[in-house]
Amino acid sequence: MPLPPPLALRPFHPPTDTPVLRSWIPDPTALMTWAGPNFTWPLTDAQLTAYAAEPGRRTWTAVCRTATTADAPNATAGSAPGCPAGGLADGTADGLQPGLPLGTPLGHISLADGRLGRVLIAPGARGRGLGGQLVTLAVSIAFDELALPEIRLGVWTHNTAALRVYEKLGFRTTAILDAVEVVDGVPWSVRRMRLTAADRRQ
Repeated sequence: MPLPPPLALRPFHPPTDTPVLRSWIPDPTALMTWAGPNFTWPLTDAQLTAYAAEPGRRTWTAVCRTATTADAPNATAGSAPGCPAGGLADGTADGLQPGLPLGTPLGHISLADGRLGRVLIAPGARGRGLGGQLVTLAVSIAFDELALPEIRLGVWTHNTAALRVYEKLGFRTTAILDAVEVVDGVPWSVRRMRLTAADRRQ
């Protein structure tokens, strides 16, 4: 029997989640990578709170999955099957400590008007496949709960890790917009992608 996924989505809670999310975005380039030109630097809790309150926007925090008796009768905090605890982060610069308890925030994602975005994994949790799981959870909500006919997104063309995740899940390119932003003197281009309910990969 396969282990349960290590992540679960819960609604974004600005009073506690905005400081955590802000700590994952250390500089203006990281902010542009995450959200495009929609925020100003320095990023503030007020900006994130207003973003989460936008009409029609659903925002989630991805947390280390809470174990249930059915999942793991002997699970304890920090030891749930699939939960990346017991050495998630090798250092403390990113604010993550080894041996994370269940429920620890590990990612963020949002959905507005059929557009998926603001996808982010905590710095110390990257490179473990959590990005794909985070997007998969949001895609499931979009299609299974909200019954959307399609999901759209935009991703920087140089963000190869994100592109791999989206392509693996079945997203297909619909357009490439060249040089939509210039960051540190370098033009950044956007790839627009789409996944329909009919083409969704289980």
